[in-house]
Amino acid sequence: KHYDANDEKFIKPYEWKHCVGMEVGETYEVHWPHSAAGACGTVNQYQTPFYDGVFCNLPMEAFLTLGAQDIASAVGVHGQVFTIVNDEDYYYGDMIRGMIVDKDMGK
Repeated sequence: KHYDANDEKFIKPYEWKHCVGMEVGETYEVHWPHSAAGACGTVNQYQTPFYDGVFCNLPMEAFLTLGAQDIASAVGVHGQVFTIVNDEDYYYGDMIRGMIVDKDMGK
């Protein structure tokens, strides 16, 4: 569905409990890094800043031996763009596990 300034779900404010500065009707891009050089499969996989998550298990000595292609071959990112709506029918409660691939999303 597309943004509709006359549709309440795109304009009705929401009282955020955890997010700062987000607004209903705005578009946000979310990234999920994946890495053979980081902490994949652990609670630390999605750390901030990004580099702490993708390289957190890689000793500095090993990192310094890597070329650009080595890093490109070991690190990737899934990303999805969302328009925030105030409508529980669009609620997805567990985005930390990765991009949404339900139904038509993520194909």
